[in-house]
Amino acid sequence: MSEKIYPDAAAALAGVIQDGQTLAVGGFGLCGIPEALIAALRDTGKTDFTVVSNNAGVDGFGLGVLLETRQIKKMISSYVGENKEFERQFLAGELELEFTPQGTLAERLRAGGAGIPAFYTRTGYGTVVAEGKDTRQFDGDWYVMERGIRADVSLVKAWKADSTGNLVFRKTARNFNPNCATAGKLCIAEVEEIVEVGAIDPDHVHLPGIYVDRIVINAQPEKRIEQRTVSK
Repeated sequence: MSEKIYPDAAAALAGVIQDGQTLAVGGFGLCGIPEALIAALRDTGKTDFTVVSNNAGVDGFGLGVLLETRQIKKMISSYVGENKEFERQFLAGELELEFTPQGTLAERLRAGGAGIPAFYTRTGYGTVVAEGKDTRQFDGDWYVMERGIRADVSLVKAWKADSTGNLVFRKTARNFNPNCATAGKLCIAEVEEIVEVGAIDPDHVHLPGIYVDRIVINAQPEKRIEQRTVSK
């Protein structure tokens, strides 16, 4: 068995998670979130996390469970609706929030993973997003400087992995996961299936195993839908 493969989510987090860390967590809404790793993260009892994620989960699921246990001190996110506990903590001044436009957040994570400390973007200039940030003019247009993001630990969800950590994501569940993975100093991937080396066509690898340090199987994730709409 590969040394990267761990028997369960708790074992994969053991010796890694500490108070006050910055965590990059993949997913878009509830699509492609590392469900088992988030639950195991709650069970560590560690606190004061800064969590970088497009969303903050929903009440009772995803990152929402870490809000309920007050383990998150700050969120760096794009969209935080559909979570009443998040709203309550933020309005009460109990939770820090760094709003980041969605494309900018993706690029901040990508830049961090690529070793790029900062970049300029037109997105957000002239709004509250630009407050306190360096701005410069290029070719007649104004740009805002954004910092790349590096996380202590990345928690991501993939569909399939081989035993060396090469990952394949399934459809839209890929979303923020590859960028979160590369932005972390250490990356833990939750997958539905592990196959032998060579079983994945190299052209089908979405994220090379060099970025993945630990793997854990969650063969039957819930894959909840945020808002289920059915015809009458």
